[in-house]
Amino acid sequence: MRDWWKQWLTTNMGWSQSLLLRTLDILLVLALTYMILVIISERRTLWMVRGFILLMLASALSGTLGLPLLNFVLEKLVIGCAVAMAVALQSEFRRFLEQLGRGEFRLLFQPNRLAVPKSDSVIDEIVDAVKELSKNRIGALLILETSGPIDERDFSVPGVKLNAEVSKELIQTIFQPKTLLHDGATLIRGSRIVSSGIILPLSGRTASRQLGTRHRAAMGITERVENCICVVVSEETGSISLAERGTLYRPLTIRKLKESLEARFSPTVDREAVAPGLFSLISQIAAQTLALLSRLLRLPSTASRQKNKTEK
Repeated sequence: MRDWWKQWLTTNMGWSQSLLLRTLDILLVLALTYMILVIISERRTLWMVRGFILLMLASALSGTLGLPLLNFVLEKLVIGCAVAMAVALQSEFRRFLEQLGRGEFRLLFQPNRLAVPKSDSVIDEIVDAVKELSKNRIGALLILETSGPIDERDFSVPGVKLNAEVSKELIQTIFQPKTLLHDGATLIRGSRIVSSGIILPLSGRTASRQLGTRHRAAMGITERVENCICVVVSEETGSISLAERGTLYRPLTIRKLKESLEARFSPTVDREAVAPGLFSLISQIAAQTLALLSRLLRLPSTASRQKNKTEK
């Protein structure tokens, strides 16, 4: 009896340990998948990530089923797709590695915040100021936050704190050539001018010789930080540009600039986060699992009922 009990206990302990490891493996894969979804901020790239995840699952399944040739091909495809995604989503992966290096693990599981809407009056003040600066050929660089606050560590020099209401007169005054803050960038958060005289990191991309330091700075900060856009006014030509995710759109008319800002900051635009909350995701997975188990448990009873009806 004692030997049987020891054998039963050893068998069940091994089975429990195997089940625990499999559960831990699945949870870690789910956590990694969720982190990938968190760093993605656009739904158009979400389909690419889903395809990559499906390719990884197919590779793992082919290895489990003992299909060496298919597994070899799928593994090479997974490696190639991983490199392609790292290039296409370099700004997102850079932010992911920076947060990982800083030890900010909590931020890795926080979904992308919703865009901060700006009132029409704030957009009008910005557009009117840019119009006058462009007309007088006065160089300017505005940073507009699109969601959460920008970390000052992403700036080369944080600048001077202002915390003033947005107005076209103040923006024009800041960028007058004789002022001390005209060479730097101005950060706008919501309806407030947070700081001015900010020195930004320059982009390392190869750009046209027509682009000055302001344009390279706008491209550089939008490469590093995804939750902002930059409006640039050229000092030489007075042309208006808009930088987003390291890409510079130029030249823009005043009407086009206003339409672009309204499209990005309008409160009526659907800006649903790609990744849901972590607890919401866990509850959804648990609910779907319970529903699946309940269906499986109902199958035998349903089949027996149908059999009894057929016999009657």
